[in-house]
Amino acid sequence: MKKILFIAYHFPPAGGGGVQRSLKFVKYLPEFGYLPTVLTIEAPDDRRWTPKDQAMLDEVPESVRIHRVSIPDEVHVPSKIERAFRELFGLRSRFGKIWKDRVVEEGTKMAGAERFDFIFVSMSPFDGADAAAEISRRTGIPWVADLRDPWALDEFQLHRTRWHRELERSQMKKSLESARLIIMNTPESARRVRSIFPEFGFDRVVHLTNGYDASDFEGDVEPIGRDYFNIVHSGYFHAESGLGERGRKWQYRFLGRSVPGVERLSRSHYYLLQALERWLLEAPDISSEVRIHCVGVLSATDRRLIEESPAKSLFHCSGYLSHAECLRFVRDADLLFLPMHTLPPGMKAGIVPGKTYEYMAAGRPILATLPDSDARDFVECAGSATVVPPGDVTQLMASLKKCHERWRSGEGNCDWNSDYVRKFERKNLTSELANYLDQVS
Repeated sequence: MKKILFIAYHFPPAGGGGVQRSLKFVKYLPEFGYLPTVLTIEAPDDRRWTPKDQAMLDEVPESVRIHRVSIPDEVHVPSKIERAFRELFGLRSRFGKIWKDRVVEEGTKMAGAERFDFIFVSMSPFDGADAAAEISRRTGIPWVADLRDPWALDEFQLHRTRWHRELERSQMKKSLESARLIIMNTPESARRVRSIFPEFGFDRVVHLTNGYDASDFEGDVEPIGRDYFNIVHSGYFHAESGLGERGRKWQYRFLGRSVPGVERLSRSHYYLLQALERWLLEAPDISSEVRIHCVGVLSATDRRLIEESPAKSLFHCSGYLSHAECLRFVRDADLLFLPMHTLPPGMKAGIVPGKTYEYMAAGRPILATLPDSDARDFVECAGSATVVPPGDVTQLMASLKKCHERWRSGEGNCDWNSDYVRKFERKNLTSELANYLDQVS
């Protein structure tokens, strides 16, 4: 069996979307001839992006060893002055440097004690690329970059100025140039890398999507409420950054902080609230039938928007739940809400929200506000989605009403293409990863 030094900052018992990909690769790689040894961080305290989910640690096979490095807590949360200074001059964060140094030190030591066939690094944090490259330089072991997000090519990310965006792109190129294989997590993000960095070579850049674990969908599911039309959203909203962008629109445009034509506010419940408010005015009786379940950590801005809305009585906000409990809501939903950001004409989104794959696996109806994207292509092929343009309140309300009417008449199921959805199963995706590693070796 071949051995992999598997570097992943996000790993159980931390929870959240960033953990799933690494966990499932580690879970299934031994079945395909690769034994990972995980190098990660000491479990951080509960934070918005790294909530704890102890149960997920139970999925790691007994054969997999986990080594943890520690980083001082204050480094995780730098002061506003320090963060502003580093952003202004395009300096990497102090956290990133310490994470890289700790990984290089421990990883080199581990590679000296045990011969690994590959170094595999899951990103973000993107400083992991430099760490893996340095361990590879010291040991001669080839390394593989796995990007959960498109790094400097992510249209959703904000930068301080255009110059900072180009600086990050230059850093991305430099950090990835020695990787034996570069894995992106959407077809569009792989296309961008090949187009913008042709020197990497076509065959060295591949894509492996995120997915769902079939074992998470086994057995019966406990109902979340039979008396209501249950609309479920799992994960994070991005209302705070969207409102900030809208409030400083001219500043963002002048400085080039954001990609022209990209608006983040629609990747939240902002327009859903407006559609619900209009619907309530038209049909007040839905207040006794409709419930919107927000399963995930909400920011203060997210909660304020709900509290100030006439539709607030429709919302049930649970906060972060374990992955298993979150899937109970997803699997029993009458409608799943999948929002994304707005794009200018001619642009295709480079990301797919992780929840998309579990939504498809659940086989429940999806109401998706999506731009041109791989996400839209996927849910349309899955046959379970109603797709409307992001930020279009009129179409959003009309689709809500139509889905509600189908529920009332007992036509809640959708035309689900289970054969298509199966391609996103985590075990199948790990088999593809093993095939790529075989080709590299």
